[in-house]
Amino acid sequence: MTEHCSMDVSMTTSTPGAAKVKKSHELVTATIRAPRYSYAHLEVFTNSPDPIELDALQVRSYCTSALKQFLGATGVGIPLDILKVEGKDCWLRMPRDDLGAFSAAITSWQGSYQDRVHSSLRIRGCSDWLGALVGRDGEDKLWIG
Repeated sequence: MTEHCSMDVSMTTSTPGAAKVKKSHELVTATIRAPRYSYAHLEVFTNSPDPIELDALQVRSYCTSALKQFLGATGVGIPLDILKVEGKDCWLRMPRDDLGAFSAAITSWQGSYQDRVHSSLRIRGCSDWLGALVGRDGEDKLWIG
């Protein structure tokens, strides 16, 4: 992160004898080159005709199962923060360095069966910035007639 403070005061004259003062204050400038966290938007798919309502416990269980299957104990050790669960969607936060392993684990996970209902997760989006993932409802229907 880069920070600097500056103050610029300049005087300009447009007509003789009249002085205009231009003041600008730049207090802090920050550049984040590598954020600490990455974010993922997941969606659950089932073969059930009934709509599914996810909860945080199911999300944690599905992600733990996928990470354990793909990476073993190392995968289970990846810290995940469940930010929001709504309907069949959920948003997660994880360390930036673990996003590749997490997405590979979720993508390769075959899902789970419970009462003859198969459930699996799909990655709708990943980003280093949460703002890039929110507000994307209906984006997949943009090009459908």
